[in-house]
Amino acid sequence: MTEPADDITLDGLLGQQIRLRQPRQSYRAGSDAILLAATVPARPGQTVLDAGAGVGAIALCLAHRCRQVTVRGLELQPRLAELANENAQANSLADRVSVHQGDIRRAPSEIAQARFDHTVCNPPFHPEGRSSPSPDDGKALAHGEGETPLADWLAFCLKRTRPGGTISLIHRAERLPDLLAGLGRGAGDLVILPLWPGPDRPARRVIVQATAQARGPAVLLPGLMMHQADGEDSEAARAVLRRGEALDLVRPR
Repeated sequence: MTEPADDITLDGLLGQQIRLRQPRQSYRAGSDAILLAATVPARPGQTVLDAGAGVGAIALCLAHRCRQVTVRGLELQPRLAELANENAQANSLADRVSVHQGDIRRAPSEIAQARFDHTVCNPPFHPEGRSSPSPDDGKALAHGEGETPLADWLAFCLKRTRPGGTISLIHRAERLPDLLAGLGRGAGDLVILPLWPGPDRPARRVIVQATAQARGPAVLLPGLMMHQADGEDSEAARAVLRRGEALDLVRPR
């Protein structure tokens, strides 16, 4: 792997098992991508869509864990899509991971004409007009909804997922009502996993997983404690973030 240019950093995910080139000042992938990838219940031979793939962090972590799964990504920003495919090549995963450049409103035929066994999405967090946009254009696009509201992301994911497949998302806890409303238009059996930053601290992130065209009720799981009281990663978080273990969103019996 070549050394990164001045505007690109070379970072490690899953305890350095995945090497990731990404912009120094723009969109930066991290623990959210690893956690979301860990929730996908993909089986050998299945296909997964990563909507808003960025530099490929979710796709690469998922393909690393699920060795016979194919991941296709869609990314709006050409430079990020290019980096994602370079990262797939550098991690010897290009045979199962590829990212197409395009908009969810005008997706290329490879995405728009396909349906997938599972879909993952880390959509922009901030509604238009609700936060100050970043001066970096790439970061502003990645974090702000702009002309594509959250409801459109959810509708796209639902449309591209086969019946019985899962749609998995990570988002700000305050957007949970919007996630439930949007996913409820075509999915059920929702499972909600709060991500607690530490003891006695409110969850800032949630992972929501729904089953396409199911009708069961939503379930709120106990949640994942990310850090211990001393600030160190919890053992449960370390298992996912460092060792690449699955994060099973199992509905209680």
